[in-house]
Parts: sequence; structure tokens; C-alpha cells
Amino acid sequence: MKLLVTFSKGKGRKPIIAQAVRDTGVLIAVERAVIDSSAGEALIEVPDDQCRLVRDKMSSLGANVRILDHGILFNESECVDCGACISICPRDVFSFDATFRLIVADERCILCGKCVEACPHDALTMPA
Repeated sequence: MKLLVTFSKGKGRKPIIAQAVRDTGVLIAVERAVIDSSAGEALIEVPDDQCRLVRDKMSSLGANVRILDHGILFNESECVDCGACISICPRDVFSFDATFRLIVADERCILCGKCVEACPHDALTMPA
């Protein structure tokens, strides 16, 4: 399951992801992270059965944690199957089937937003 973790670095703040791994024993895969000296956001993947444990631990450490049920949102009725999203996606979320209809494997999505910007028909949106 994917978790979107946002946090700000306060004085003396411990590394949240490292501490969550140490305290829970759950291995965390970092899918995407943008972190600077004052704040950060990380998209992480954890085993489904340990998702709430990790979320609760990170929340107790001061992070805002949101469980993501899906990746990018796909509006099939707006899609013209142009393939602009296929070429821009760093994780091969998009492909064509045998009839050249777009297929979306949203479980691979890291919510980078590149496909949303590339889509000429606004068929792709970020989850709220």
C-alpha cells in the first residue's frame, strides 16, 4: 500500500522514515521524495498488512500521513488514446492493449504528475 508522507523539519527533529523502520521493523520502499532543509514529501510503499502500523508511527513522529488507495486518476471518456502519457511516464504506468486502447497500471504510479501535464485532453488527474 502507498502512503503519502509530508513533514516539516523542526529543530532537533529525527529522521522520520528511518525511525519508523527502526521502531516498527517494517521495511519501507521510498517511491518518490522531495525533501529540503525545511520540509519534505515522500511517497512510500509498505506491506498492506502493516500500513496502519507505519502510518500511526509516522503520525506520532509529527508527519502528516495519507493512505493512497490508487495512483493517477484516469477518465476514460476524455482519453483519445494518443499515448502522450506513455512516453513521459518514468514507471511504465501506461501502455496500449492489442486494439491500441490505453491501459493504466496505477499500482506502479509514483504520482510525479508528468502524465497530467502531458495529457492534451485532461484525462489524467492527481488524486485529491
